[in-house]
Amino acid sequence: MKQLKRKSNPLRALCTAQNGMALAVLLSCISIAWWLLSRSQIDFSDPQRLIDSIQSLGPLGILLYISFLVVAIVIGPIPSTPVTIAAGVVWGPFTAGVYGVVGIYLGSLAAYFIGRTLGRSVVRALLGKVIYLSNHRGERYLGWLVFVTHLLPFMPYDLISYGAGISGMSFPLYAVTCLLGVIPCIFFLTTVGSAFTGGLMLGLGVVVLFLLTLIVLPWGVKRYNWLGLRDMIRLE
Repeated sequence: MKQLKRKSNPLRALCTAQNGMALAVLLSCISIAWWLLSRSQIDFSDPQRLIDSIQSLGPLGILLYISFLVVAIVIGPIPSTPVTIAAGVVWGPFTAGVYGVVGIYLGSLAAYFIGRTLGRSVVRALLGKVIYLSNHRGERYLGWLVFVTHLLPFMPYDLISYGAGISGMSFPLYAVTCLLGVIPCIFFLTTVGSAFTGGLMLGLGVVVLFLLTLIVLPWGVKRYNWLGLRDMIRLE
């Protein structure tokens, strides 16, 4: 009887309310993704058409747009950057920025929660890879890393969020640093989109700045290990 009881303990440990909640969040995102891609009338072939389709739905479209961003982070790899830029054209930089911050932030929190609760095996099965964030420099530096990576629009938010959860980073620190990084990033993207309506030169200037950041930062990290990112991040 004692041996039988010992064998059942690992199963009981898995069947917790927290694990059940994380699994429910994951299954909900998968269900929403399936519905958006196969059952909705929304056109996903082009970011601008996607935003136009969502906008035509009125208030429900806003909810669907936010849901799309949440799913893009949790399910990945679903590109959210082009859609966020297109949203700036349709709704303007501020309104689109607010919607974008809500969606990306909620998706990042959900990915963190799933990674911390269900672990790397589930994340690898979902994404096909896992990112490891080293905390050998302390949790404050890990928080700085989360802030920087969420500040950059070309970084994989899904992997960073899952990695933060798997690494055991404290939730309050992750929540604050993630939000502080997401806000300027999303508003920058929506401003990029709205800049094209303000004139060709302004739009091209913003795009050039975006491309320079996209090229220079990875080069600096690879060659000079800027911010110590090569020591902190490992992808498998």
